[in-house]
Amino acid sequence: MSAPGAPTPRSILRWREIPGAIWALGLVSLLMDVSSEMIHALLPVYLVTVLGSSTLTVGVIEGLAEATASITKIFSGALSDWLGQRKTLTGLGYGLAAVTKPVFALARSVGWLVLARFVDRVGKGIRDAPRDALVADLSPLDLRGACYGLRQTLDTIGGFLGPLAASGLMVLTGDHFTQVFWIAVGPAFLAIAVLILGVHEPNRPAQWRPVRAPLSRAELAHLGTPYWLVVVVAAVLTLARFSEAFLILRAQSVGLAVALVPTVLVLMNIAYAASSWPAGVLSDTVDRLRITVAGLAALVVADLALAFWGTIAGVAIGAVLWGLHMGLTQGLLTGLVADTAPPELRGTGFGMFNLISGLAALAASLVAGVLWDAVGPPGTFLAGALFSALALLVLPRARATIDARRNAVRAEGR
Repeated sequence: MSAPGAPTPRSILRWREIPGAIWALGLVSLLMDVSSEMIHALLPVYLVTVLGSSTLTVGVIEGLAEATASITKIFSGALSDWLGQRKTLTGLGYGLAAVTKPVFALARSVGWLVLARFVDRVGKGIRDAPRDALVADLSPLDLRGACYGLRQTLDTIGGFLGPLAASGLMVLTGDHFTQVFWIAVGPAFLAIAVLILGVHEPNRPAQWRPVRAPLSRAELAHLGTPYWLVVVVAAVLTLARFSEAFLILRAQSVGLAVALVPTVLVLMNIAYAASSWPAGVLSDTVDRLRITVAGLAALVVADLALAFWGTIAGVAIGAVLWGLHMGLTQGLLTGLVADTAPPELRGTGFGMFNLISGLAALAASLVAGVLWDAVGPPGTFLAGALFSALALLVLPRARATIDARRNAVRAEGR
């Protein structure tokens, strides 16, 4: 028998208390990720085996794609602060991503695929910072970690349903990449319908300070030292975690059949989804950075397994640990941005956060591509382990300042 007052399994995750608009935003993320990951899970293999590209080209495409998204985020986030309108920009970004999906099926050269990936990431860049700020605007303060964790979990469920669907469809179609790319178009447009019908933006509180020039030096300085420490921590962490495209290539390098390669992302995203929401709920009562340290430790072990355990089992274990790392860090970092950035500058804060993280992602993917071609998979993942260890050294130096800001935010009720 449970002790009096003991939480039930349902109340532990506080799912009844989370606003409906957060659930809708999570479903939008899920559907768009199903669409995107059906394509992206196959794209590295398609580039290398069908179009004859090098792994360095894969690294360049992935790095430039993510950097493009991150650069766009700074402008869309700042614009959402200036306009006081976040849903409109979120919808524009998702819409642009949806209308570019058919290009992946129509493309017959690397150039067209690069263009499609570029435009798709522009859409991601437009939507992400306003959406993340909108989550904070919609979330009760004592549920902020849970709300970010839930949205991340639903997003990640899409992240493993997409590769799983891609793998099954590759078997059913006899490895027909183009047919799978066409099927991926449907969920993207369904996501737009859910966003329009299910999310209603709250009115901007009267007490929030008007922001006239969000990207000016004065406003960026107003973000404060704790916020910038969060950005530094995230940048170092991103250097340690290059594109998941290299997980796919690692699986292929140890002999996994092409049709089954996307299952590596399925394993990673199951672990990611299973850990994101509980980590977010826990972070509402426990130091977020302590949980982040555990996530970094998981990434170190994942990289070592992927570097030195050159079997399918080794790749599977590495992928699961990689996903656990993502679940213990990604939602928490967005929660820390919301905790430390002034509410009227949250869009700008998320945009700058993603810009710097994206530049780090570009560097990480380029380094990974060079190392892969020069010394092979072990050197690539060993470098990731070294950067992860560096991030573990940075975290304790930032912890006291970030915690002080978070406590002040809680005291002010914002």
